[in-house]
Amino acid sequence: MTQASALYRGKVMHRRLRPKVHQLDYRVFWLFLDLAEIDGLSSWLKLFSRNRFNLLSFYDADYGDGSGALRPQVDAWLARAGIVTDGGPVRLLTMPRVLGYVFNPISLYYCHRPDGDLAAMIYEVTSTFGIRHAYVIPVPPEDQAKGLIRQGAAKALYVSPFMGMEMDYQFRGHAPGQRLDMTINGLDVEGVLITAAMSADRQPLTDRAIASAAAAIPLMTLKVMAAIHYEALKLWIKGVRLTRQPAPASEPATYQAGSQESRLER
Repeated sequence: MTQASALYRGKVMHRRLRPKVHQLDYRVFWLFLDLAEIDGLSSWLKLFSRNRFNLLSFYDADYGDGSGALRPQVDAWLARAGIVTDGGPVRLLTMPRVLGYVFNPISLYYCHRPDGDLAAMIYEVTSTFGIRHAYVIPVPPEDQAKGLIRQGAAKALYVSPFMGMEMDYQFRGHAPGQRLDMTINGLDVEGVLITAAMSADRQPLTDRAIASAAAAIPLMTLKVMAAIHYEALKLWIKGVRLTRQPAPASEPATYQAGSQESRLER
C-alpha cells in the first residue's frame, strides 16, 4: 500500500498591503500526515515519534481541544457541519514539534471520501495567545474530484493586534500532490488587506529527509514564533495602529454549510 504521508519543504510569504506595505518570506517544512498512518510512522522512523520527545514529534494534544484522540474530533467537526466523508482519509499538513517545541499558526486538514475526492477542508488557526479555532468548510461538488480549493469564511479568531475582526478569509489552492500550494487572503471593507502564500515540494517521509530538513532550518518552530514577534515590532515602528483584543468566540469552531465567497470582497 502506498504511503500517503510525506514531508514538504518550501516557504511561506506574508504581504500586508495597508496602511504600510510590509512583506516577509521564510523557509519552512511541514509534515503531511495521514491520521491513520501516524502510529506506523512512529514505529519505524527513528527521528519521528507520536506523543514522545524526538527530533520531530506529533502530539495529539497540540490540536483540537487538546484532549487527544484527534480523528474522533475531526469526525465530530465534520458531522456538526453536515459533511459526509464515509470514513475516508484525513490528511493533516502541519508543523511538528521540533525538539519538543511547536507553534502552528495554521494547520490544514484535507478530508477525503474513500474514492479520493476532497470533501472538506478544516483550517485550524492558533494565535500567539494560545487560542485555537477551526474553520470547517465543505468543498463544492464541482471541485471535489479535482481537489480544487475555493472557499471563504468570516474571521472568528483574533490572531494579530494589528488587524481587527471585521474581516473575511479567502482560501485558494489544491489538495497536495508533488507540489503544495495554498493562498490565504484576508479582506476587510476596502478589499485585500493581507495575503499569505504557502508553497513547497513533496519529499518521501524518511529519516534522511527529516534530518536534512531539520539541519537546513534548525529549531524551525521556535524561529517561526520569534519571527512573528520581530515582524510585529517592525509594524509597530512603521506606525501601524494596534487593535483591541475582543472576547474569544463562543464556539471553538466555525461550521459552514457552503463554500461561500467573502462577504467583504468587491
